[in-house]
Amino acid sequence: MFKKIVYFTLLGPLFGQEPLSLPDAVRVALDHNHSVAAAEEEGQAAAARVKQATSGWLPRLNYAETWTRSDNPVFVFSSLLTQHQFMAQNFAIGALNQPNPLDNFQSQLNLDQTIYDAGQVRSATRSARLMENVSGEDKRRTEQDVIAGVVREYYAVVLSGENLAAAKDAVRSAEADLKRAEAVRASGMSTDVDVLSIRVHLAAVTEQQIRRSADLDVARAALNDVLGRPLDTMYSLTTPLTQVDLGDVALEQYEREALDKRPEAREARLATQLAETQAAAARSRLLPQVGVHADVEQARQRFAGRSGGNWTASVSLRWNLFNGFGDKAHLDETQHLLRRSHAEENRAGSAIRLEVRRAWSDLRAANQRIEVARAAVQDAQESLRITQNRYAAGLNNVTDLLRSETAVLEAKTRYLAAVNDQRVAAAVLEKAAGTLSVDSEVLNR
Repeated sequence: MFKKIVYFTLLGPLFGQEPLSLPDAVRVALDHNHSVAAAEEEGQAAAARVKQATSGWLPRLNYAETWTRSDNPVFVFSSLLTQHQFMAQNFAIGALNQPNPLDNFQSQLNLDQTIYDAGQVRSATRSARLMENVSGEDKRRTEQDVIAGVVREYYAVVLSGENLAAAKDAVRSAEADLKRAEAVRASGMSTDVDVLSIRVHLAAVTEQQIRRSADLDVARAALNDVLGRPLDTMYSLTTPLTQVDLGDVALEQYEREALDKRPEAREARLATQLAETQAAAARSRLLPQVGVHADVEQARQRFAGRSGGNWTASVSLRWNLFNGFGDKAHLDETQHLLRRSHAEENRAGSAIRLEVRRAWSDLRAANQRIEVARAAVQDAQESLRITQNRYAAGLNNVTDLLRSETAVLEAKTRYLAAVNDQRVAAAVLEKAAGTLSVDSEVLNR
């Protein structure tokens, strides 16, 4: 029986290292991963755009201050009236035709309020809210990508550690074989060829140990990258690399969940609703718009001098009767975009179901590989034990011994890879179904 995976000997609690379980690693990533932070900011921006759109219902209030100096007869005449400074002498022909230059300081407060806009503000607000929902689904998709990445990198560290431990076991076994071969040679039952062959094998497994130690360092850095932490941060990983049993869940159930919960599926539906809203907005441009305008004005010859005040109020109707067929072309565009959205929604549904099936098949294959690999490890270890005993008795040659040593290392490596692939595939399947979260069973078992 292949020994229970005990990575604690390699990655267990060490002085100065913070213990980190897989669920805790996911929480760290959701708090510090840069992609999640960017998606959060995009969500805040989308919420701000909703406020921008809804502001169309509110009045527009503006203040303006201008200074003008001119001797234009019409300007002087009207400015004097506005300033309440017009006198009888200003009717003189000379003063009317060739007036002296006049300063006019004008303060205006303008108010504009839309009364009816054929639903354009409503369409703009609905579009903004739909985009906010899209942003929320994009954030959820980013979080699921990050969670799946954490699972992949977390177990990559554990797998690298286990592979390193297996390589160390192989080195120790090769060293024992070398001593055994030297003893057999000393008894006159073998030659230097056997000793030299085992030394070559020892060098090979030592090289694998060195390479896997480097792989472990890189895996730790990759885990820190997805966690959003400094690359040299050291953790003591506490979730073992063991097979997870999720029970029998039908493929059809995963597909139904995916079509309902996958962010991509929801985004496709939202995109169709957005296209419908934009088509409605394009039609509303053909209808009239009604608005109210009011302003209050103060005019004076000096900035702080005596002034004259007046006010104006008006109601206006604007109707786009002809726009060079531009509106017709815009309507055609929105209809084509709506049909494209329907096609994209159907394509997304098919692609999502295909992804679920691929993940489901990967998980089933990994489960089957684990059983095969577990049996192979047991057989390889028993074969090695028998071969070592027979070699010591002079009944097997060195080639049989080295073949058995190599078979054990390869069987252990395949078993570890199968367990790793099964844990990752379980997380990928939940991600494909749109249900992967910090509370998912694949993280907490």
